[in-house]
Amino acid sequence: MPNIQNTLKLDALTKHDWQFNLPNKNLPNNKHFIVIGNPISHSKSPEIQQKFAKKTGLTIDYRRQFCPDNWESFLAVVAAFFHGGGCGANVTIPFKVMAFELCQHVGILSDFAKAAGAVNTLAIKEGKLFGDNTDGQGLVADLMLQGIDLTNKNILIIGAGGATRGVILPLLNANIGKLHIANRTSAKAHNLAKLFNNPKISVLNLTDISGHFDVIINATSAGLNGETLSFDNDVSADFVYDMMYGKPSAFLQFFNQKNVAVSDGFGMLIHQGALAFEIWTQQKVDLAKLT
Repeated sequence: MPNIQNTLKLDALTKHDWQFNLPNKNLPNNKHFIVIGNPISHSKSPEIQQKFAKKTGLTIDYRRQFCPDNWESFLAVVAAFFHGGGCGANVTIPFKVMAFELCQHVGILSDFAKAAGAVNTLAIKEGKLFGDNTDGQGLVADLMLQGIDLTNKNILIIGAGGATRGVILPLLNANIGKLHIANRTSAKAHNLAKLFNNPKISVLNLTDISGHFDVIINATSAGLNGETLSFDNDVSADFVYDMMYGKPSAFLQFFNQKNVAVSDGFGMLIHQGALAFEIWTQQKVDLAKLT
């Protein structure tokens, strides 16, 4: 018998029309955009997107959109927004997987979204809902802007959740040499490696990390939760990146004390937002000159 929950989710889809008018590519003034999340009041996306618009000479309306954390409410928000003339939407926690499933059923998914299993950017393409994931591309772009050449580099990433899954394809596309995935639960890391089935990917136990890496990336939320990641003193790197931002990071402090160059993930937020802006407006933002 079919899964009842899946059946209910499919039934909810039929309550809405998922064919849309194509947005005007000339983008007249005051085009509407939103970021959908729960919670959402903390989001910096409206301020960031307004800076992009100012830089490119566009006038936009970009707002935070709170949504109850359930499938039916998310569908209603997305359908109403785009049928109401909305041009594009960012999607944040906890709706990225819902957005993926929605586009999987009634729309189009980019290769990055398929690899990530999550969507953070929605637009209309060929009259259909189009879902992309710009998170991993944003990470790679931020690393490159900071002068980090990933070609043939030995990369360690901590964590095996959605954040890690979302950046693996962009990292592989950047021609890295090796990608080691370390996680407290090694089985989860092995499942992720199996999903991508690439000889450049290997798995480490979190307690077995040792030696030197070109780049170490923290893709866990340990810092936000007040948790710490423990490393042996012989662990070293040329550059260390924490995808989280906004709070002091014990992870970055550990390596900063070893005179390693470090960065938080705020630049990743800027770059993934700029890529979303380009999808919606066909306008590329020069982030090197952004103030």
